[in-house]
Amino acid sequence: MDPADIRRLDHVHVWHPYTPAHTTNLPVTATDGIHLRLADGRRVIDAMSSWWAAVHGHGHPALVAAATEQIGRMSHVMFGGLTHEPAVRLATRLVDMTGLPHVFFSDSGSVAVEVAVKMALQYSRGIGHPERTRLLTWRSGYHGDTFAAMSVCDPDGGMHSLWAGTLAEQVFAPAPHTDGVGDYLDRFEMLVDATVAAVIIEPVVQGADGMRFHDPALVAGIREICDRHGILYIADEIATGLGRTGEMFATHGAGVQPDIMCVGKALTGGFMSLAATLCTAEVAAAIPTLMHGPTLMANPLACAVAGASLDLLAAGSWRADVARIEAGLRVGLEPLRGLAEDVRVLGAIGVVEMAEPVDTATTTRAALAEGCGCGPSGVSSTPCRPTSARTRRWRRSAAAWQRRCAHDHHGDRHGDGRRQDDRHRGPGQCPARSRDRRAPRQAGTDGTGRGGCGDHRGAHRGARRGVRPLP
Repeated sequence: MDPADIRRLDHVHVWHPYTPAHTTNLPVTATDGIHLRLADGRRVIDAMSSWWAAVHGHGHPALVAAATEQIGRMSHVMFGGLTHEPAVRLATRLVDMTGLPHVFFSDSGSVAVEVAVKMALQYSRGIGHPERTRLLTWRSGYHGDTFAAMSVCDPDGGMHSLWAGTLAEQVFAPAPHTDGVGDYLDRFEMLVDATVAAVIIEPVVQGADGMRFHDPALVAGIREICDRHGILYIADEIATGLGRTGEMFATHGAGVQPDIMCVGKALTGGFMSLAATLCTAEVAAAIPTLMHGPTLMANPLACAVAGASLDLLAAGSWRADVARIEAGLRVGLEPLRGLAEDVRVLGAIGVVEMAEPVDTATTTRAALAEGCGCGPSGVSSTPCRPTSARTRRWRRSAAAWQRRCAHDHHGDRHGDGRRQDDRHRGPGQCPARSRDRRAPRQAGTDGTGRGGCGDHRGAHRGARRGVRPLP
């Protein structure tokens, strides 16, 4: 199909994530390693790691080989009443990695959270507490786009206002401190009442709603609160798991074990969609029948690729790689500190938070001019699989963010006196409100795909709060 036809028909018929209908998108014709090949011939870095998933780069030979071998034998079979080796091998590997003995497969991170919520509610009924029907979490969190997952997202910056009156009403604590613990845990614990079945959080890093970092001691404190009250701790490790923060799992890095854990995104190395919800033996024993069953649950092809992806992590020097990436991020992003509201780094996550809204289209073009493809949103992450090329590509990524930050910092006024972000503001974009109600405007890079900041979800929420994140 001709690239012009792809763009035209896509614009007419295809609805893309977190957008109105009839948007214009860049056609991609091929991927290789950290690069995307655009239909116009440009070769750009996948600066969002395809939403944090392609941790080994695109088209890694081990993942291609696993998929090729499996598809020749069995691409899919239903999981009801049947089982297969790829699922059993992957489940065993995840049990060994997490210490949680029961694995429920699903087809996306949002669904993994739905399953975790069902587990928590059914567990409460199973132990004689049917009054426990709500979850407790903290603000500035993001857990997915399905209904139970949306109900534990930030109630102001998430999608609650759009779906008011239709979502389950959960309990929300203030956003966690970003500089220590203080009396936060005491105030958090005061919100635990007879209706709370579980606490769900993104441990150490709050992802798509602002890339906020918090002290691991808060995670350990949450575990203690749950133990005191006999409720479950759910760790949403979909974004933080599999090495992104410098620990294989952020919860384990804090020295604690959750009752339920959700994993996804990087599980298959971005090759295809797969997620899992794991739980303790105690949780499983209290649930007579878990009422959930996705059609493509434990897809053999996805499980085989996920097993190969975990093999790569096990055989590689991922911990040293992440430490090297963190050092590179600190050096590469430091020049942006004078142009941005904040620059912060943790593991393979680099965040550049802007003080003002920016024009998405203009800043995206600036990044593309530096060879970084990032899309219209708030974050990016760069999966640099080839170690020999990392230094050069870090410089390109850092240069792209400097150019984008400089555009935001200086404003680019027109003859009519309006800034770029005022002139090009589209549907859902309006001037920033007072500082304490603005969403963070983030951008960033990483070296493995295990990082970056925000995404289209951040852009969606920012627009709803009267801001537009840096793409």
